[in-house]
Amino acid sequence: MEAGMIAGGAMEGVCARRTESSDVHHLEALVSPATEQLFGRVIPVSLIEKANLAVTLCNDTNEIIAHAAFLDYPNTACVDQAEWPSWMCKHFDSGKCTPLNTLFMHYFVAKSGVETDCAKQIIRTVFNAVPDLHFVFLLLKKNASPGAVLENIFTKMKMHGHVSDPGGSLYVCHRHNHFPILHIRQAREEDHDDLLPIFSKQNQQLRNTYGEFFLVELIEAQDQNSHTAVAEVDGVGVGFMSVHSEVNIALLNDCFELIPFHGLCKAHPDDITEPNSETSKQYESDAEQLERTETDLRPDSVTSHFSLPSQQPQISQPPEVRDKENQGNSQAVESGGSLASEGEADSSSDNTGTRSQQVESSVDIGSKTTILQPPSKADVIVSEAPGFRPVYMGASNAFCIQLFCIDEKYEMRSQDFLPYVFNIFPVKDYCIMTVPHLLPEFPLLHSLMRVTPRSVSGFSQELYVVHRSALHKSMVVRAARSNDSDAVKSLVETLDQHKLLLADFNQFNQARRDPNGTQIRVYVAEMLEKIVGVAVVRAEEDIEYIRSHYNIEDFIYYSHHRRDQHAHLCHFVLNPASYLYTKHFLKEVLRLSHCTSLYYPVYPGYSKKSWTEKHHTLSSVLHCLVPVRPRSQISYPLHELGENSPSQRVLMEQDKYALNHFNRKLTLEPKVTVNARIVVVGASDTGISFLETLAFCPHLRFNNLTLISTHGLPGELPPCPIREGFLASSHCYSTNDLALLSLHSRVSVVVGKVAAINRSAKHVVVTGGGHVSYDHLILCTGQQYEVPCPTEADLSKLLTNAEVPNSPDRRYSGPVPANLFTLNDQDDCQHALEWLRRNFLGGQGNAIVYGSSLDAYTTVQTLLKLGVAGSRIHLAEPPHGYTVCCFNNFAVESAIRGALLQAGVKVHSSCLLAHWNENAQQSDLITSASFTTDTKPFSLECSAFFAFYRKGVDYEAFRAANDSCLVFDGRLVIDASFCTSDGAVRAAGTLTKYARRYYADHAAHAGYNSKEVGFHLAAGMLPLLDPTLEPPSSDDLSDSLNRLVPTFTAPNIQGGILPRGYHYLHIVKPGVVIPLEAQMARPDYGRELVTGRPEDGDYFRLHVGRHGTVETLTCLSAKPLPISNYVHLYGQHEQLLNTLLSRFDEGLIPDLYSYFRQPWCMAIFHDRFQDLQRELRQLVSTAQAESVPSMLELATQLVQGDLSLLDGGPQSLHEQFKKLGYKKAVETRLISYLQYNHYHLPMYFRPGII
Repeated sequence: MEAGMIAGGAMEGVCARRTESSDVHHLEALVSPATEQLFGRVIPVSLIEKANLAVTLCNDTNEIIAHAAFLDYPNTACVDQAEWPSWMCKHFDSGKCTPLNTLFMHYFVAKSGVETDCAKQIIRTVFNAVPDLHFVFLLLKKNASPGAVLENIFTKMKMHGHVSDPGGSLYVCHRHNHFPILHIRQAREEDHDDLLPIFSKQNQQLRNTYGEFFLVELIEAQDQNSHTAVAEVDGVGVGFMSVHSEVNIALLNDCFELIPFHGLCKAHPDDITEPNSETSKQYESDAEQLERTETDLRPDSVTSHFSLPSQQPQISQPPEVRDKENQGNSQAVESGGSLASEGEADSSSDNTGTRSQQVESSVDIGSKTTILQPPSKADVIVSEAPGFRPVYMGASNAFCIQLFCIDEKYEMRSQDFLPYVFNIFPVKDYCIMTVPHLLPEFPLLHSLMRVTPRSVSGFSQELYVVHRSALHKSMVVRAARSNDSDAVKSLVETLDQHKLLLADFNQFNQARRDPNGTQIRVYVAEMLEKIVGVAVVRAEEDIEYIRSHYNIEDFIYYSHHRRDQHAHLCHFVLNPASYLYTKHFLKEVLRLSHCTSLYYPVYPGYSKKSWTEKHHTLSSVLHCLVPVRPRSQISYPLHELGENSPSQRVLMEQDKYALNHFNRKLTLEPKVTVNARIVVVGASDTGISFLETLAFCPHLRFNNLTLISTHGLPGELPPCPIREGFLASSHCYSTNDLALLSLHSRVSVVVGKVAAINRSAKHVVVTGGGHVSYDHLILCTGQQYEVPCPTEADLSKLLTNAEVPNSPDRRYSGPVPANLFTLNDQDDCQHALEWLRRNFLGGQGNAIVYGSSLDAYTTVQTLLKLGVAGSRIHLAEPPHGYTVCCFNNFAVESAIRGALLQAGVKVHSSCLLAHWNENAQQSDLITSASFTTDTKPFSLECSAFFAFYRKGVDYEAFRAANDSCLVFDGRLVIDASFCTSDGAVRAAGTLTKYARRYYADHAAHAGYNSKEVGFHLAAGMLPLLDPTLEPPSSDDLSDSLNRLVPTFTAPNIQGGILPRGYHYLHIVKPGVVIPLEAQMARPDYGRELVTGRPEDGDYFRLHVGRHGTVETLTCLSAKPLPISNYVHLYGQHEQLLNTLLSRFDEGLIPDLYSYFRQPWCMAIFHDRFQDLQRELRQLVSTAQAESVPSMLELATQLVQGDLSLLDGGPQSLHEQFKKLGYKKAVETRLISYLQYNHYHLPMYFRPGII
């Protein structure tokens, strides 16, 4: 926004930006008596919160010197904000003024002495930032004067003499006086001298390829098919566009979803747009074949000519693909190749052509200037996917932009070229353009719509298209009427869930409310007197729940919005030809409904509530909304809190959903589009965290996020305590957590494994032969449990573990028996659970669990919970060797072994698998298993075998990395910036290790929180992807070799349900795992606080480090644990925990469980408590006055023994804390924290509560 705003500014050293709430105090200092006389009493923070556009000017010292706020309705109570167009037409000669091209100035303040220049700069900035804006109005009280400053900018409007008093005087400011529309004309040879510097400044490739006079030759080559246009300002050319009428329609239809645009062809009687009986049968057969490999639990999809297709990864000859749902961002494209027709493409490869012909045949497009060599037809690999594809027989209905360039000063007026070039081709309805994936977005693309590629597309560029009707700028949004019924039905009838929308439409026409009293509003969008869109909103009845469970206050100040100003978006449908007006449609919905915020939930596919009770249809509007992060919730001890508990509106349980949001401040703030193809391999916690970080950047719109995973995106299976009990949890992402993120609405998913990486061609080969192209490849496959390889020891010789002939760590390459399970994710667990129910639970055979990890113990408990008798379960534990027991706590380990003994589970220690099915014929099932031990071998009958022997890097992942010459040294080698030996390939997680030059084996990612690792991986890549951030310089990239490895601080968490139903939780400081006995032997270990006994199910152990902070927490309880609460205890100082150590030493804490259920600690468990801590830390590190040290400096000197500033020692430090005003400041912020979050923390007394 800032870059667009400051273009062409007249004031030296002044920059324009969007106003932030933190500017309020500076703005109040600019207010003068004249300001209040002109605009009345205004609360700046409230105005900024609800303004469509608020602009602030800063000088070169970052001092705020001016501010103005603009809204889409007049600042008067004399007219309803929804009725101002008719009011204006009635009272004034308003001409072509519409809600699309009009804003009203509600406020203006400026520093004395520069008011006039600032006002002109702001007006110019606003016209530059909003291309469709043509009028800015200023409404003043009757007989009021705008003053000398604004009189130079605004002109008084003439009133109609025969009407009543409008309630004020209206002044207008026209675009043409400040930032006029560009004059576009046919290019001439003499334009060369004006345009060449622009081309040379932005791109030298054209000049280097085609010579000094390529532009003249291109202009000379104009004919009936090829035309050039120039934008002229004051007789000087400032922009250039070359267009061509020949387009390879067949290629584009093969590579892109062009059904909403009728294939870019004219209508023809012989068009086949619907499957006939034969093609239907073939389609159904192909679809069934594909569907058999997919889960039955994925969400329904929507196919509609009026809802945009889903995002697709680029795949040729693909394996199974789960497309991003139409709920989501309806884009993701892979483009590339010539747009010329076949004949022209062939002729363009003829080297005997003239240079001008070569330039003419180039169809490469770029912002400002871009030239690319089109690949040959052989480079574009396309294979058919199951499904019907229309056949269009009509002539081409599109022309293409070949070359485009414009001076940066005028780039926001790039759209002015479009009416001219459409007039050149009056029989063509579509203009198309292709751009490279890595090209930063430029303003012309804001006037075009990105087209979704087919999943089988091999096109190496992005395709954009705009329809002729989009130039009319005539969209009218109004409340629906009963006679709109037929038009709305015709618009939405191809939607799968159109009946829900029509039912709400009918309910609106009948009663304006639901049967339960909830208000319904329906709005339609018209263009050229035809309905092209419909939106249905309801009053948001759950706003307290939304505020308490989602971070909506990242986008709005909740206290400045009335309850009735929050609305729930239920349905949104817009014809693709009008797609560019999506935000305007939403803006008008807010204005007409008198609302300021919209909320749109996306439910997981397994939730049926979204279709029946919540009345939602899939929406193509998510690209305009911002995703809202969910908030972690306090687990309240309701019995202890009693009437001081939060309200039921906060505590109520609802189906989990991801929340998307839109408000008035977002209506004129475009997102930055990132078309770079980012391919993530592996749905590990690290990979999911990386995708979450990118997807939740509110100002960015990633079109090409793709995940390649063996079982697709996790979280598609409904919650199931039995299934989820098989594996221990890292508490990074539960099923409910994933439902709150709805990554499937922003990420394309390819189901399969990566078989090879072609680094030169920048694509990965997926099992099945398909390939997925990438610009950035992220490897996060992690480690998985492997099929154990028998040692093949001869049991007749009574061999021990020390005498086995083969290593147990070899890779197994034979067939995997059907009853051998390696559980690595919930899909594996679901498969195992279904198999057990079909083949095992009703029998008498044994289940062997081979391993000693925490997952092995949780699997034993799950088998017991399924009703398997303990006598049928055998736990075979491999030798520990040098590894630490998974519990690293002898008391817990003893309790679990006692629970296993009590349940009748047989535990075999120090076992190595020697054979399965020894002396038996080959079978696809394991019927027996033999083990060696440190003493004598033994054999067990087996009906189900669970392998948790060891984790390792997936062999296919290793082969793919190794064969592509990425450095692999036991693990994939990375540097401190997560880069492999190839800068386009990054990796993180347990798959990786740091290069040996770092001497950082202790810092390998395996010892750290995977979610935090994924976040740092994404944060390191954002400067490469986000143009609003400063990109890394070449020096920074070269220094990455010498950079220190990142520091991770989040704790490692493990938990699960163990035998006897124990609920286990272990939170520990990250890093290398050291045996507990060795840790406690250190003199600087700190304190251990233990209450309860593991055997009694009330064991609670806290380790407080030498600096007084909680470093380890271990719980073993017979009751469910408030895990979200206990996670917040990590890293807290014992003094903050109500002087924990002194109370414990005094015997006042007999039970830590009860201690942390007391009301005083609820604030510590709050998700915003760490924000308060950071705020207070910043406070004490800031000096309250010049020449006076801060509290942090005083404390540092005290610790270092320099008492020159503190003669009284620590006591004097407390006195200084009060004397310097820190105590009062801390108390003020603490009270503010409790008041602001009172809906979560009603148990605390606050000022004014009585």
